[in-house]
Formats: sequence, C-alpha cells, structure tokens
Amino acid sequence: MVISSASIAAAGIGLGSASAQTAATPPAGAAAPTAGQAPGFYRYKIGDIEITAINDGFAMRPLEGFVRNAELADVKKAMAEAFLPDNALPITFTTLVVKTGGKTVLIDTGNGDSGAPTSGRWMANFRAAGFDPAQVDTVLISHFHGDHINGLRLKDGNAVFPKAEIMVPETEWAFWMDDAKMNSAPEGLKGGFQNVRRVFGQVAKDVKQFQPEKELVSGISAVAAPGHTPGHVAFRIASGGKQFLMVSDITNHPALFVRNPAWAAVFDMDAEKARETRVKMLDMVAADRTQVAFYHAPFPATGHILKDGSGFRFVPVQWTPAV
Repeated sequence: MVISSASIAAAGIGLGSASAQTAATPPAGAAAPTAGQAPGFYRYKIGDIEITAINDGFAMRPLEGFVRNAELADVKKAMAEAFLPDNALPITFTTLVVKTGGKTVLIDTGNGDSGAPTSGRWMANFRAAGFDPAQVDTVLISHFHGDHINGLRLKDGNAVFPKAEIMVPETEWAFWMDDAKMNSAPEGLKGGFQNVRRVFGQVAKDVKQFQPEKELVSGISAVAAPGHTPGHVAFRIASGGKQFLMVSDITNHPALFVRNPAWAAVFDMDAEKARETRVKMLDMVAADRTQVAFYHAPFPATGHILKDGSGFRFVPVQWTPAV
C-alpha cells in the first residue's frame, strides 16, 4: 500500500511584552515538556490467549480520490462527523502480538523503515512492550501490501525475525509472485510486485503457504476475506469459549468504511468483492457481538461493531489497566 505523507506547518505565536515573556518562562526546577507519547502498546486477553496491540505510527493520505465511489463532499462530511481533518486522512497502523501455546506469534509486521516519516515506530513499541525480535516464533501475514510486510525486511536487506516461521495466504502468494501478472500489471502496481520480491525473495523456499479455514497455530485460524487483495485474509482467535476476529484491511478507517460499508477505498483491488466481504463480516461480528481488531482503526484498534441504519458503528473498547 503506497501512502503519501502530508506536511504540517506549525504556527508560532510572538510574545510582545517583557511581562508576557516572563509569564511564559517555566519556574526553576520545572520539568521540561516532553516531545512525544508514551510507548504505543496495549494488552488484552481472549480467553487464555494474550494479545498485545503494537502501534506503528501513522501516515497522512490526501482525501481527494481516496474513496473511489463517493463524492468528496460526502467524504468530508463523514470526516467532520468523526472530528477528523477535511483534507487528509490519518491512517494508523496496528499489528498484533499473540502469546499462544507457548509461542510468540505476530500478525503482520508494520512498515519497517519503508513507510512515511510519521510511521516506523513499531520496533521501539515492540521492545517497550517487553518483546525481542529474536524470540518471535511465527509471523502470520494477512496480505502483501507494504505496510503489512515491510517490517519483515529492512531496506538494507536484513531480516528482522531471523528465527521465525513465515506463513502467508496461498492465493496471495500465487498472485504476487506470478511474473506474468507482474509484467502485465499497470505501472502503478508494479512497485508492489517488486516489493514482495524484495521482502520474500531471499526466503521464498522457506515461506509456508496456508489456505483459509484452517488452524495455523494454537487458537488462531485464517478466514478468507478477499477483495482488498486477491488472497487477503482475516484471523480468528478462539480460547476459553471466547471468539475474536482480526479483520485486517476489510476496512480502512472505520469512520469512513464501517459507517459507509458500500464505499470503496482506492487500495481495494477488487472493489465489488471487497464490499461484499466487508458487509458480510461486519454483519457477522455485529450479530455475534464478537470483539474485533482493525489494522487501520485508531489505536488500540479494537472494539465491537453495531448495526446502525444502512451502515455500522465501531465502538472502541474501554481502556483498562487490567489485562
């Protein structure tokens, strides 16, 4: 997925008098203001399985042209209702670390060092959460857009999780590793094919391909969710009678595509199939009251779905210090 970042200009305020300048000077011994947020991770449990959401920052995507089948005015209205900017969408990235069956399992890997300047926070947050890349046993990939796979291999070619088994959807692999499809692809898509080869080329023989509807590791199974890409999958986590669904990219930001499930994001490769998948899955989790996680929802990117008129509503979980 190719995302362009937008520049944000900061406006300074001049202080015109000595008294104003004195009032603005921190008292001696006062703590200096901090420059950033606390580490971006959040833990919760599904039955006996522990999940840690890891934030990888965000990227700004210009709003014009982002929704292919909606008027810009309608998209801006939806943004305003969500108190979001009217010119660009802040797209967040959240992967999951799952502790199950004595193993550490990643679901997608973030942007690595190949994303927008405001992304690339994943490793710092991963380590802050107490994890080490050398301890990762398995990496499950939902689909092959760059913001999901680039964390596997940095620009210098180094593998980030050298001991991990890498598991990918069979249909996704067949599409993106097909030289004929790459050669006939539009110019704007060729870079995606090339990036897939950059990430997986050195380890292609060791990559394990899976089919949906099968358990991949203890408590985690893949669910077919095509449309966004040909082999895109969601992941179901089940433990202790509880069900959870990581829906990956069936939507981009929920304020747009959960509220308006018929809308098609520019990144959806088969818009009609993506809409069909989106509505089917949102209907299912709303009816079953299943907790979900989205890759592009505001952090920690998990909550529930309610049916709301012709669309749906995302209800984030309430933050709690308890795990």
